[in-house]
Amino acid sequence: MSIEYLGLSEINGPLVVLEGVSGASFEEIVEITVDAKETRLGRIVEIYNDKAVIQVFEGSENMSLRNTHTKLTGEPMKIALSPDILGRTFNGIGQPVDGFGPIVAETSKNVNGLPMNPVSREYPRNYIRTGISAIDGLTTLIRGQKLPIFSGNGLPHDQLAAQIVRQASLGEGSDEEFAVVFAAMGVKYDVADYFRRTFEESGVFDHVAMFLNLANDPVVERLITPKVALTAAEYLAFEKGMHILVILTDMTSFAEALREVSSSKGEIPSRKGYPGYLYSEFATIYERAGILTGCKGSVTQIPILTMPNDDITHPIPDLTGYITEGQIVLDRALHGQGLYPPINVLPSLSRLMKDGIGEGYTRADHQDVANQLFSCYARVGDARALASVIGEDELSPLDKQYLVFGAAFEKEFVCQGEEENRTIQETLDKGWELLRLLPRTELDRINTKVLDEFYEREAGE
Repeated sequence: MSIEYLGLSEINGPLVVLEGVSGASFEEIVEITVDAKETRLGRIVEIYNDKAVIQVFEGSENMSLRNTHTKLTGEPMKIALSPDILGRTFNGIGQPVDGFGPIVAETSKNVNGLPMNPVSREYPRNYIRTGISAIDGLTTLIRGQKLPIFSGNGLPHDQLAAQIVRQASLGEGSDEEFAVVFAAMGVKYDVADYFRRTFEESGVFDHVAMFLNLANDPVVERLITPKVALTAAEYLAFEKGMHILVILTDMTSFAEALREVSSSKGEIPSRKGYPGYLYSEFATIYERAGILTGCKGSVTQIPILTMPNDDITHPIPDLTGYITEGQIVLDRALHGQGLYPPINVLPSLSRLMKDGIGEGYTRADHQDVANQLFSCYARVGDARALASVIGEDELSPLDKQYLVFGAAFEKEFVCQGEEENRTIQETLDKGWELLRLLPRTELDRINTKVLDEFYEREAGE
């Protein structure tokens, strides 16, 4: 039997305090009726003695200490799930907002998820093709990996996210099912409309499930959005056997919401005002990527975050880097040159790349080409630094060749159109085309047999 509690003892922003509570549980969902008309959902985030602190998802506007009835449901927050969630748009707490009615649920799942048993995890293998050379060739995304994109305000991470959704696949010849779960937190309406319109016009919306928390939506809802999206992804992956790519944008908005709610609760702040448990909150989200033994599907994550003041040592990218397996870094200088996508390949890496590429996965020469392109582009930086001191005319002929290689690498390999979808073969052929701008003796990171086979070969052979 459920008990209704009349009134509240305290209201502080999105948090309300209920006294005289018995039998309440952490993360339990409550229903709050305001003025006997409007019903709002909340969840218990703190319990001490007979007091329960409740986060109200829709906010506490028009609520007073006397005009509310609060009912404990006895259950954590759940989301209704079925394969029909693909092609649908939901708000931040999993309610349909596309006008097509509610989901006919096959099951419902606790959005907080269950931790993956490390013993049950399979090591990530195989790659996911994004059609973007700087990612596929040099920081390859592997199924079951979590590979964040570090961006900054004003950089085209939204366009990059949309392009990845449009182009992502399991590679040529794969007959396995693939889908995308896209979650946006704290985005403006025009950005949300851009994502929705882009997916519809490109014809990929039928295998995308969108969860949108807009900038004017309640801050508390932002904290639950990634968990709702990942619950949907786990259902599709581990119960329906699909390979799911989850894109979370923007994790900085999630962290800002966490800081705001933490401040409302009166908690002692840590670095930059964020709560001390920011790391564990990130970990509970990022660690929901992976592959389970005995399951056909996988969950792969691309979290996107905007670094405040482009500071990669800021707590948000810093903690994200500890948990995830690499990063893709967008560069403001490249963006200023009109290059898209402005991916700086030198600080970017994919720690799981080596085990999901090569013969049987992409192409036998992939690792060698990636190593050599990294090495040569690093040498370009040295040549440019020297040219800025003594002038380009005073450089050695070899250094001048490296400058030519560097300019061509940025304009032809890193840079590509928003609608350009390159296969892995085209990416690797483009890499060889650029490496041929340098003397063969400079290609010291490539196995001799591979060099003999590919150095003189024309693209497409």
